[in-house]
Amino acid sequence: MTLSSVVSSDQEVADRPPLTMAEFKAMNVEVLSGVGRAKAKALAAVEVESVLDLLTYYPRRYIDRTNRAAISDLEDGVEAMVMARVDSVFSKRLRGSRTMVRVTVSDDTGRLGLIFFNQPWRDRQLSEGQEVVVFGKLDRYRGQNQMTNPIVDLVGDETGRIVPVYPQSGKAGLQTREIRRWVDEALRRSEQRGISDPIPESLRKHHGLIDRHQAIDSIHRPETMDVHYAARNRLVFDELLRLQLKLIMRKRAVEQSAVGITHDTSGELVDRFTSSLGFPLTSAQRRVIGEVTADLARPVPMHRLLQGDVGAGKTVVAVVAMLTAVQGGHQGALMAPTEVLATQHYLGVRTLLDGLVVPASDSLLADRPLRVALLTNQTAGAERTRIQESLASGAIDIVIGTHSLIQEGVDFSSLGVVVVDEQHRFGVEQRAALRAKGSQEASPDVLVMTATPIPRTAAMTVYGDLDVSTLDEMPPGRTPIATRWAGTAPEEAEVWEQVRAEVGQGRQAYVVCPLIEESDSIEARSVTETYERLQADELAGLRVGLLHGRLTPAEKESVMDLFRSGGIDVLVATTVIEVGVDVPNATIMVIVDADRFGIAQLHQLRGRVGRGIHESWCCLLAADAVGIAAERLRALVETTNGFELAEADLELRGEGTILGERQKGRSDLQLASLRRDKDWVVWARQAAGEMLDDDPDLQRHAELRSEVELLLVDDDADYLMKS
Repeated sequence: MTLSSVVSSDQEVADRPPLTMAEFKAMNVEVLSGVGRAKAKALAAVEVESVLDLLTYYPRRYIDRTNRAAISDLEDGVEAMVMARVDSVFSKRLRGSRTMVRVTVSDDTGRLGLIFFNQPWRDRQLSEGQEVVVFGKLDRYRGQNQMTNPIVDLVGDETGRIVPVYPQSGKAGLQTREIRRWVDEALRRSEQRGISDPIPESLRKHHGLIDRHQAIDSIHRPETMDVHYAARNRLVFDELLRLQLKLIMRKRAVEQSAVGITHDTSGELVDRFTSSLGFPLTSAQRRVIGEVTADLARPVPMHRLLQGDVGAGKTVVAVVAMLTAVQGGHQGALMAPTEVLATQHYLGVRTLLDGLVVPASDSLLADRPLRVALLTNQTAGAERTRIQESLASGAIDIVIGTHSLIQEGVDFSSLGVVVVDEQHRFGVEQRAALRAKGSQEASPDVLVMTATPIPRTAAMTVYGDLDVSTLDEMPPGRTPIATRWAGTAPEEAEVWEQVRAEVGQGRQAYVVCPLIEESDSIEARSVTETYERLQADELAGLRVGLLHGRLTPAEKESVMDLFRSGGIDVLVATTVIEVGVDVPNATIMVIVDADRFGIAQLHQLRGRVGRGIHESWCCLLAADAVGIAAERLRALVETTNGFELAEADLELRGEGTILGERQKGRSDLQLASLRRDKDWVVWARQAAGEMLDDDPDLQRHAELRSEVELLLVDDDADYLMKS
């Protein structure tokens, strides 16, 4: 299809309906003038292949030419954006094959130097007389104003009041002015027929939304910034509504077609367990257990995400879910991503269940002990065979393990509840394989857990097809963790003295490093180099152990056994200890090159201490942290609340990595931001639910259904449903 065929005579156009997203999708960008084979290839490199892709290739920012900053207004150390003209370009080779390009730009108020290190292509990109937009931080060198490695956009001689700036690709050879020209042509040639709007007018009015044609035009060619905001709101709502419709439709389809186990939630076993704990459940635990129990009583499989901060008591909830299965004659399975974590779960669960007996299911049978087993790659041949036979016969009630649980030969008598811990560590197929271990007649209920709290709007979007339970209350008795950032050599020396002092009082410590071996590409201290240095220098005389991912499972377990028993004072490790390691006597966590880690990972690592009765510390070593890395460290120092940190992380990092594996190509959230658009997420989910209540298959909203199928690939939804 071509735009030429769409737009012919005025009468023919008048007789045809407005253009749909499907029609734009069917038009290759080569229908636009100036897009030949080379430019089409360049556009494909940024995933723009159709006219629809082009129209949803939104500007990344705008420049109000009536209100832009002047060079003379720039302040030292402050990021700013100016529009200027290129006066000169000078390129120079430095030592060690490095390069420097110096560009001088000016406007009516002054001159500015731009310094680019190791970007030799700037010499070809920029030439005298060009109009450019420069974004960076001003500094002074020998009395001259300059910016080092700023962002530069080529905008041409633009006379409009609001100048859209598109994501550019120097590698692909795309410039914002040519993208703008192609977008203008597509919009101009669409004016006669107009652009279809599948959102009901009543819904648009309820939320004060403009129509789609106006929105698409105004997002690319806004007359004012207020017009741009109105356009953005409309298109954000479109993206979120499509996503929520997809998620809710898939969730309801699964509920209608899947057959689950209707668990007996009235038995004694769960009450016996909670009564034996020796400590009261938090109100959050009671609330979440109620949500899980209600799911288990239904005839459709539970598919619930349990999120809670480190130490919030998720394990107790998981055990209650598995015991509910056991008291009805079924089995429970808990799968963890690592041997260390699986073993830790086994030891913890076995302690929680010590002495618990299963009530007799028949008056002729006596109560019997609850049977719990551990199955990992370390399980020896004879023991593995015994466990596999016992699982198949039903002689084992609860099994805890790694991916060994999904290997061939591991069969269950009646798998009732599956718990997947740290679910983001598993591939989709691994999680689905464990569910498949249930009977053909009924699927087991699934509870996936994460200790990485997810902001509410992200949970509604990323896990929109899951029911989400949140443990937002810490059990009494958790020791607060004091966090400090050591950014200088004297401060780091104080940290090592503090480690020695803690060990001197009979405590233990962790030291975590980001790499196993030295790397030329990443300037971070390796775990082996740190281990050797600490033994010889700062921690000489202490018993120092080493743990990393390249050790064999037997070696890892040997080291962990020594640390748990107190045979090691200081454990130097990689992030293999990020989750699950529980040594109450460890009171200090030192994270080397802490600026190399993300907020969630730092918070997880910090959660390895503060598990006993003694005051605990987390020390972040980072001498060179600046920008976002420094903001992350400051956030860790200011709060130990995982949910506050999750919001801070979303604010600093954006949602790209939170969407994770599910985000493929450009078919997902192009414009919507889970940070900026929290209210729109809620409104879109509410609108999608109400629309599907009234029209379950969207038969009366055929164009909208077509868009959902066109713009959200099945892989996305399949990933969510399996996860």
